[in-house]
Amino acid sequence: MNFLRNTIGVLAGLVVAALIITLGIKIDSDWITYREFAPFEHWETLLRSVHKKDSFFIALLFFGGLGVTFGGVVTAMIVKYAKVAYAILIGFIMLFIAMLDIIIYPYHPVFYKISIFLVFFPFSWIGGKITEVIYKRREKQRKQLLAKNKKPQA
Repeated sequence: MNFLRNTIGVLAGLVVAALIITLGIKIDSDWITYREFAPFEHWETLLRSVHKKDSFFIALLFFGGLGVTFGGVVTAMIVKYAKVAYAILIGFIMLFIAMLDIIIYPYHPVFYKISIFLVFFPFSWIGGKITEVIYKRREKQRKQLLAKNKKPQA
């Protein structure tokens, strides 16, 4: 049962991260010049058109960090044990996808190639830690409430 729950958690985290990144790069209408929603079909054309625009890659890094943070939070909320480890797994998978993107399409600037390592792991770890801290506080409050209710009233 935990395997299924963990798999669903990882898939949900990846969907959230991919959705945030996809919506994030659609913010500037100068970047997205095609009408239909087919990001994978037009990705090479998009990278060629923004090859010299550092703002696109900065936005891609920003929304990548935001995406893996929220993806890590979603994953950590769903899985039962090792919340931070599964959140970091989201960062690892997204880093792997980004590395494939860099290998397949050579239109990325050098600062982006270096920065993805500095963005995906730390931000996914932060997403897992956010959830861990929230769960620990909730558990502490629950224990305090139980202890308060068990005290005999005079």
